[in-house]
Amino acid sequence: MRLPEPPRLSPILLGFSGGLDSTVLLHLLAADERIRHAGLRALHVHHGLHADADGWAAHCRRVCDALGVSMAVVHVDVQRASGLGIEGAARAARHAAFADALGDGEILALAHHRDDQAETFLLRALRGSGADGLAAMRPWRRHASGWLWRPLLDIPHSALCGYAKTHCLQWIDDPSNAGTDFDRNFLRNAVMPLLRERWPHAADGFARSAALCAQASDLLEAEDAQALTAARRDPHTLDADALRALPSPRRARVLRRWIAALELPPLPGNGIARIEGELLAAPHDANPRFDWRGAHVQRWRNLLHGGAIRAPLSTDWSAPWDGSTPLALPTGDTLRLLGAQRFDAPLRVHARQGGERITLPGRTHSHALKHVLQDADIRPWRRERLPLLSDEAGELLAAGDAILSARLSAWLAANGARLEWTTLA
Repeated sequence: MRLPEPPRLSPILLGFSGGLDSTVLLHLLAADERIRHAGLRALHVHHGLHADADGWAAHCRRVCDALGVSMAVVHVDVQRASGLGIEGAARAARHAAFADALGDGEILALAHHRDDQAETFLLRALRGSGADGLAAMRPWRRHASGWLWRPLLDIPHSALCGYAKTHCLQWIDDPSNAGTDFDRNFLRNAVMPLLRERWPHAADGFARSAALCAQASDLLEAEDAQALTAARRDPHTLDADALRALPSPRRARVLRRWIAALELPPLPGNGIARIEGELLAAPHDANPRFDWRGAHVQRWRNLLHGGAIRAPLSTDWSAPWDGSTPLALPTGDTLRLLGAQRFDAPLRVHARQGGERITLPGRTHSHALKHVLQDADIRPWRRERLPLLSDEAGELLAAGDAILSARLSAWLAANGARLEWTTLA
């Protein structure tokens, strides 16, 4: 058995569980002089979920030492209450550890094989995935600051077993893999054996279907990217008219691609339907919002805005500020006075209460702040975090850094200064 050439020659970090698959991959990588010369190391993730976890880590270290491969052990905290299930939570913790350990341009090598690919295809199909999901695992893709490589993805598990026995390799057998409690184990131990009785090459067929879906997905991706670019007004904002002009299937793909680009949790199964029915179909003057798993998409005028849910500036919060140092707001945002040492007198920074009025430059009378914000196109997701600046007598001098009173605007100009409100990314 020979490994395919990696698409690029860079240092490799092997995700090493100590099981049969990763033990075979470690042996193959360690036998390749070019890979060794470029750099090879291993990482064992200690989930702390099994009584033998310490022993497994010790076994992995012995195997790596015998092959002259350096190995690190990373202990992770599996978030059992994450809503992902224990299997999904452990996978999330493991991949976060890999991402943290991966150097710039480095390659993370994982030992998934053809039978794993078939199981992934079936799991995605049972969840109602489209072409993107049914493409299952890719042999090569970007990951964190480097790359993810699955060199065994075309090799059946039976071939790995034969290789391990031929070379007298020693590996860990996790007893939980023999059960059927977890979805993947149920497919592996109960469903796939039954399918093979009728269709001996079932795994080959599923893996081939995944490859065909990957090809279809790649063809769609280029057009998705063009449509997203045309609809995007900034990274977090899409034009609703541009979205409505797309065919419904393309619109759904563009929305999912946008959410992924924002690094937000994937939309739930009803997410596209809710955005279509509650946001895109809403009247022009409505301001509907769809929330899921700490993220939101909000409609305002003819825009859709997506981002993480951020706490608003509490209406009962206020703080004195003289401008001499940056002021950290409870929302994580920051106010700064640039170009001047401090204000002539301390100001009060506070949240909106409603009913505020401000006298703008060039005006002789005050205007309702609510109307000023609307006229200035200050968007709702910014308004709820908007810091106001008032003097000791209660006169409103600024709302954020874009709405300035005539008095504060003149003072800033006279002192060569400016106000800066930096929002949390």
